[in-house]
Amino acid sequence: MSNDGRRPDDPLSRFLHAETGALLFIREVLTSVAAVAMIGLLLFAVSGVWPPMVAVESGSMEPHMERGDLVFITEPDRFSPAFAHGDTGIVTHETGAAEEYSTFGVPGSVIVYRPPGSGGPPIIHRARLHVEEGENWVDRANPDYLPSTDCKQVPACPAPYDGFITKGDANAQYDQVSGIAPVVRSEWVHGIARVRVPYLGYVRLVFSEMVLVQADDPSGGLAAATHDDAGDTAEVSASVPPAPTVTAADGAPVAATP
Repeated sequence: MSNDGRRPDDPLSRFLHAETGALLFIREVLTSVAAVAMIGLLLFAVSGVWPPMVAVESGSMEPHMERGDLVFITEPDRFSPAFAHGDTGIVTHETGAAEEYSTFGVPGSVIVYRPPGSGGPPIIHRARLHVEEGENWVDRANPDYLPSTDCKQVPACPAPYDGFITKGDANAQYDQVSGIAPVVRSEWVHGIARVRVPYLGYVRLVFSEMVLVQADDPSGGLAAATHDDAGDTAEVSASVPPAPTVTAADGAPVAATP
């Protein structure tokens, strides 16, 4: 206020005190953007990865993660117990069972990973075993998830290099058996899932499934491109802010990208 009780009439004061019109609209938009940015920066500070949240798009991790869940992830080495494998921060199902360490209802860490050069979103599945190059890991595996107990008849056995054997909780076989992914190297792991919030991920999924594409017809109209579930894949779309998707696969050979 000025000395005579009136508000200053400079541009900044008009912007800050506008109660109607374009200035009010712009101020509200900027305030909302700033609030989202602050939340994003806070989540990044805690998680160490960007984006720090992903939205589950289908059911390979059911019932512990379901389509539409929003999942908060962190760098692999944050908040991990001392018995995680080496410096990876990842607890396998095998170790988790021995140490009574569970996440999302089952022993072991749920990881988000992406094999290099693959063509789809990253995969979010549980780390089941850590194997070493040349190891016959079938002896340590659950035979229910294998086509045979003979290493020679099991894909990725013996292990071609050090890494993780992974699996979706709802899937019938290991990812490396079904062809979803090769043995997962630790450097392919983008993050570890920590917390899920049901339903909030649907907002992001609506946008990812309603991308407009040019229809191939004489009228030149637009058609909505939606996710194809025929391959039984589950995507995870990043949130705060929207970002690339992540895929959890249900058993069909699927690649992964960030």
